[in-house]
Amino acid sequence: MLVETGMCKGIENYSRYLSGQKRGEPPPTLFQYLPPDALLFVDESHATLPQVRGMYNGDYARKKVLSDYGFRLPSAMDNRPLKFEEFDGMRPQTVFVSATPGPLELGMTGGKFVEQVIRPTGLIDPPILIRPASTQVDDLLARDAGNAQARPARAGHHAHHSAWPRSSPTTWTKPASRCAICTPTSTRWSACRCIRDLRLGTFDVLVGVNLLREGLDIPECG
Repeated sequence: MLVETGMCKGIENYSRYLSGQKRGEPPPTLFQYLPPDALLFVDESHATLPQVRGMYNGDYARKKVLSDYGFRLPSAMDNRPLKFEEFDGMRPQTVFVSATPGPLELGMTGGKFVEQVIRPTGLIDPPILIRPASTQVDDLLARDAGNAQARPARAGHHAHHSAWPRSSPTTWTKPASRCAICTPTSTRWSACRCIRDLRLGTFDVLVGVNLLREGLDIPECG
């Protein structure tokens, strides 16, 4: 099929015939393309390293059944993830990053580790204010009076002034928003349109239900 049509569905299962690997040898990986002085960061290593070990075992268990019952040729077993020992032998110099390192990482480092405390700005947790739900919209407008209510008064000839602050409060329910909203059920287009209108200044307050994830990419929002 490769000769006649240039493609063969499922050929990746038999990659060792194309890569020249012998039976049982590890498959090619990105490690072969890294320079000798590469630095590998394993984020959340206490969870990531067990996943690396489990990838081979899970792949083997699945393909063994397929091979035993004739759904795959035996050579498909060599198109697999690396065994943990292979990964450990191929990886370059490595930094394991974890707030709760496990015995595997501590064993590799001989019990030595570097503690990183990240609180560069010295910020403390913000105070929490509880207000009655019956007046939450009025309370929001009162707190944002310098922005949300004052802007329409001076909108006039500068309705799209990019320097005006924007707000993106959250709410638990759609009825509580009482204005333009973005919800998880909004279409992708309508959500993008809401965000675009917010950035252009068509309106200054966009209420997101639960969490307006896109708000993370809107620097105008406060």
